[in-house]
Amino acid sequence: MHHGAVAAQPDRAARLRAVVARDGDTCIWCGRPFAGLIPPTTEHVVPRLKGGPSWLENEVAACHRCNSERGHRGPVEWLEECLRRGWKPDEERLARSLTSLAAAIAREGGQRRARPYLDAQLRRLRRRGRSFAA
Repeated sequence: MHHGAVAAQPDRAARLRAVVARDGDTCIWCGRPFAGLIPPTTEHVVPRLKGGPSWLENEVAACHRCNSERGHRGPVEWLEECLRRGWKPDEERLARSLTSLAAAIAREGGQRRARPYLDAQLRRLRRRGRSFAA
């Protein structure tokens, strides 16, 4: 269990509601709006397998199709795959999420496994040459 300022994380359903409230009611990967047949799921930007924590900063809302098809692919790799498929992934939201997670890790400490993975994803996103100034 993680101790510190982020220790009291809400349960999964509450985190999902918080993520949708924060990011809007569309899938980060394909852009489809959430509705009856397309409910939101919680997606870990840095996968649990890579040491990603179950913190709000590491969670975004994705449709079930995108969540399951992504598998263990890195977020930037999956973003590029979504673009190839002609979908409308929210690159700015992904950048915000990765940056927010990096700040949370810097603040809270720990997460040794997630750090190098996160740094590599941020570098790859920057190399895409996009400006995130809205």
